[in-house]
Amino acid sequence: MKKFYFDNAATTPLHDEVLEAMVPVMKEVYGNPSSTHGLGRMARTEIEKARKTVAALLHCSPAEIFFTSGGTEADNMAIRCSVTDLGVKHIISSHIEHHAVTHTLDRIEADGLAKISYLKVDEKGCISMEELEQLLQLAGPTLVTLMHGNNEIGTMIDLEAVAKLCKRYGAYFHSDTVQTTGYFDINLQEVPVDFINGAAHKFNGPKGVGFIYIRAGLGIKPLLQGGAQERNMRGGTENIYGIVGLAKALEIACRDVEGKRAHISRIRSYMIEKLVENIPGVTFNGDYNGNSLYTVLNVSFPAHPKGEMLLFNLDIAGICASGGSACSSGSNVGSHVLGGIGVDPSRHNVRFSFGKQNTTEEVDYVVEQLKQIFELHPA
Repeated sequence: MKKFYFDNAATTPLHDEVLEAMVPVMKEVYGNPSSTHGLGRMARTEIEKARKTVAALLHCSPAEIFFTSGGTEADNMAIRCSVTDLGVKHIISSHIEHHAVTHTLDRIEADGLAKISYLKVDEKGCISMEELEQLLQLAGPTLVTLMHGNNEIGTMIDLEAVAKLCKRYGAYFHSDTVQTTGYFDINLQEVPVDFINGAAHKFNGPKGVGFIYIRAGLGIKPLLQGGAQERNMRGGTENIYGIVGLAKALEIACRDVEGKRAHISRIRSYMIEKLVENIPGVTFNGDYNGNSLYTVLNVSFPAHPKGEMLLFNLDIAGICASGGSACSSGSNVGSHVLGGIGVDPSRHNVRFSFGKQNTTEEVDYVVEQLKQIFELHPA
């Protein structure tokens, strides 16, 4: 059965050009990048070429880019090292951040290492800049950690405005940009952020590799000990072919950001239109018609006997999507994001997330299957 893939916010298919760039490295560049012999130097050269590529695309210095195992490690590094190395005693965040952030904050608070303040979010997942400014006036070295685009509902912050507000009050600013790297132009010469991060598999690269940007001069020490790799910032032999794949994937993603945005936005708008036309009572979570990721649409369906099996039935029909509810049946833990914005727990929610490979014909198929599941016409 053909698969209709609408789960691109979870991971994306590997681009053919990325695989082509990685295979020769896998076969031929097998030296340890820390070795001084020829094969080792060859491996080191590939890593540094990739670093320069990523830095150029983000408009920063190669010395500010460090490769990691992915976005989660990078989030942990930014937050934990801000506490241990920069003397941060106060962290400002929200309850709808990715678990890589919220679970790290829970541990820091439990260990008594810093005070955590959580910004309120409205029903669309938007923060208040006024409340943020009030919290920034509290005494003590402060870190603000807010994701650029929410992975579940798509709501975005104004990255530049938050960064400039943090700078005005002398606070450090970390933004998880996993969902926006490769989809928006992030110019680190213009946005005074201290940390951002990305994961290759979110922009058609390989899994298990990511990066963190650390603004020059911050004096951060390694999160992972055990070696002098990444210029003494991360112990462990580098994932060389993953790093090469990451750089190639980001290069491809940034080739035509506006063209990609236009195509994906059109598919997303088409799905909104078709769902409203065909599914009575459907609504959408987050700031979907405002400042939102153009790759994410979180759909809320009315209570229905088949709702609990909605994702299962979509999967049977060959449709790949993600779900979540404010209070999942059979589980004490639902989506902390949907719960955080007050979504009605009786409704059934599905996140459809789009890539450049999606088409309007695929959307028609999804909507037709939903009509059958909700028994809106005979199957």
